[in-house]
Amino acid sequence: MRAMVLQRIGEPLTLMERPDPKPAEGEVCVQVSACGVCRTDLHVVDGELPNIRLPIVPGHEIVGRISAVGPNVNSLTVGMRVGIPWLGRTCGSCRYCREQRENLCERPQFTGYSRDGGYATHVLANAGFVFQLPDNGSDQATAPLLCAGLIGWRSLRMAGDGRRIGLYGFGAAAHIIAQVARWQGREVFAFTRSGDVAGQDFARKLGAI
Repeated sequence: MRAMVLQRIGEPLTLMERPDPKPAEGEVCVQVSACGVCRTDLHVVDGELPNIRLPIVPGHEIVGRISAVGPNVNSLTVGMRVGIPWLGRTCGSCRYCREQRENLCERPQFTGYSRDGGYATHVLANAGFVFQLPDNGSDQATAPLLCAGLIGWRSLRMAGDGRRIGLYGFGAAAHIIAQVARWQGREVFAFTRSGDVAGQDFARKLGAI
């Protein structure tokens, strides 16, 4: 396999040849079709997050197809189209995991940060944190939904049935969820930094006020 590897903080990624990964128990190997670039990936490369595992393959908005399945994986099969997000694994035993609030896990693993990510031809993933995807839609358009889309959708669900939605900041998550909210017939109010004319124009083009 080939991978773009961050070997030292602040340096360009290095194209490297590596042995083909073999999934362990509870894992799958995914042949990567597309992987988005998230702002968090830039934070990783620039060393703006603590305790980055080096060397590391960044990338956590991953779309691909399963090429191999490890032992005791029953819900996923070879050839299945899947997505791999930022949250790569949780401990399953801390109080947050027991309360089904895994996003707050005290001992998590993150794709492209504490375990290798999708800037590669293949990536290993914990089967419990892999999403089965439908076969329709392009891989490139689907990839950002694995991070910005998840964040925005969770926030929209928590907002309930309000007909007016306020979006503070108009980045990746907001621009996706603004389109969903407008499709649902809601009014969308976008709040940006003072003087961010480009962001304001973009928000208006997507139907925000």
